[in-house]
Order: sequence, then structure tokens, then C-alpha cells
Amino acid sequence: MTGPAERVTMTSADSGVPQPSPVRLRPQIGALTDRGKVREANEDAYIVFRIGRFLERVMSNIPETELPSHAEDSGYLMVVADGLGGHEAGDVASRSALVSALQLILRSPRWALKLDDPGTREREISDLLGRTRGYLAGIHAILRRKASEDVRLAGMGTTMTGAFFVGSDLFVLHVGDSKAYLLRDGTLRKITHDHTVAQQYADLGVIPQEDVSRHRMQHVLTRALGGPDEDLEGDIYHLMLRESDRLLLCSDGLTDMASEAEIARILASAPGPDQACRALVDLALERGGRDNITSIVARFDAA
Repeated sequence: MTGPAERVTMTSADSGVPQPSPVRLRPQIGALTDRGKVREANEDAYIVFRIGRFLERVMSNIPETELPSHAEDSGYLMVVADGLGGHEAGDVASRSALVSALQLILRSPRWALKLDDPGTREREISDLLGRTRGYLAGIHAILRRKASEDVRLAGMGTTMTGAFFVGSDLFVLHVGDSKAYLLRDGTLRKITHDHTVAQQYADLGVIPQEDVSRHRMQHVLTRALGGPDEDLEGDIYHLMLRESDRLLLCSDGLTDMASEAEIARILASAPGPDQACRALVDLALERGGRDNITSIVARFDAA
């Protein structure tokens, strides 16, 4: 059921920006989190936000037939964060990361919501990626400062896997070992690449890829928001979505308990995103629920 990831890691030097689908898509989104059966607290956090701009006529002496009554463009922000560093610190790290992300976005003078103009598309995408890197650096600095000011938070950090969708463009920002998957035509593709010691061993050819999930270093992160390194680099992916695609963002509390084939089967068969999230979390709980479990599922249909 699985296949190679269709992903494009974008940088400011990249050219040949993919063009949007002629079909404008609209997502249905579900989300669910659970403490699991072992952990004392839920150190996962998630957000789903609709981001938009609108124009609504209030009053004018120009005839109504000559003016639009209402216009709106919307994008959607979905993020999963899995905190680490102990009970209180992990909870603070994941929540603080998401709150800080929203604060930084709100302070931004521009939100990229118009990517369908060929004349400005490449510049708009480049600007969006630049702002995203700035948000990541800002969140990282905020978490490091919080940890340095409170001894109880020493060593805290968090993963972050977030998606921004507008039109038919999907941008995924990733740090750590939470994951993003795309289900298309019955095939599940992993978008993100884990930042763990075990995955690094596989990348270097030290161990086979199939041994990563069983390796004793599979949960030792090489990158985390709030981690010891002053500078942090995240992965950014840009994908073009199609009608009937399904997106999953999840913490490793799900993927440690369920195989990719099982995840693909649930995403394909569930009537909607809410039911898919419930089925995914229930499966992880049935297998023992050894960690916090969080899933966000989006299904993209023609607007």
C-alpha cells in the first residue's frame, strides 16, 4: 500500500515552481488526540485554523449590481506537535510552539493566499517559504528562552509537523519525528523524513531502512524545536493536491502502534475525516497506547 514520497523540498534557489490544479479544492478536516494508556499527561498538541481575507460590502451609493457583495479567500493551517523533556516541560513545549506560531503569523504583514496568478506565483511562493523559515526560527528562539528562564523546563523541546493549504497548493513544514502522509489513488506516500538517529543511520547506509522502526535509537531526535542548537533547519515540502487526496498529520504515538498499510486502509475506507481520526486513535489504543496519540486528517474535494 505504500509508495515513494512525492515531495519537493523547496528553497529560494529552486526554479520550475509547480502549477496549480485547474480544480480548486476545499478540505474537510477532522482531528483527535488521546493521552493513551501509559502516559500520565498528554504532551501532544494540535491546531487547525482557517486563515482568510474577505471583502464585504457594508454601504455605498454605487448600484449593487456594479459591486461585489462578498468575496473571500481561505487557507487552512494544521499542525501537530509532540513535546519532550518530561511531564511539565513536554506539555509546555508543544503548546508554546503552537501558540508562538500563531502569534508570529498574526504579526506578519502578509499572508499568501493568492497563488494562482502565473505572473506573481513564483515570487509569492518564495516569499511564503521565507516567512515560514522566519516563523520556525522565532518559535525555536522562544522555546530556548523559556527553557533558560525556568529550571523546570530545562531540556524541553518539541517536534512540529504542520501543513498550510490554499487553492491546490500544500506546504508542509517538518522538524522531528511526527509525520505527514498523503493518500492518493489508494497508495500511501510518506511526505516527511524523520529527524532521528536511527533514520540518520539508514540514510548513511549503516542499517537497512526496514530496521529503523525497530532500532533502539528510533526515538532519539537529531532536530527539535527548543533543542540545544542555536540554529535550527526544518524541512519544507511543496505538493500539488488532487481531488480525493487525503492528508494525515500524526504524532509517533500512532505510527508506533499501526503499520502504514493499516493507516492507508483506514484513510481509504473511513466515511470522513472525523471517522478516520477516531479509527486511527482507537487502533493505537487497542495495540496498547504506549504514547500520546494525535491525528489530523483532511480530505480534499472539488470546491
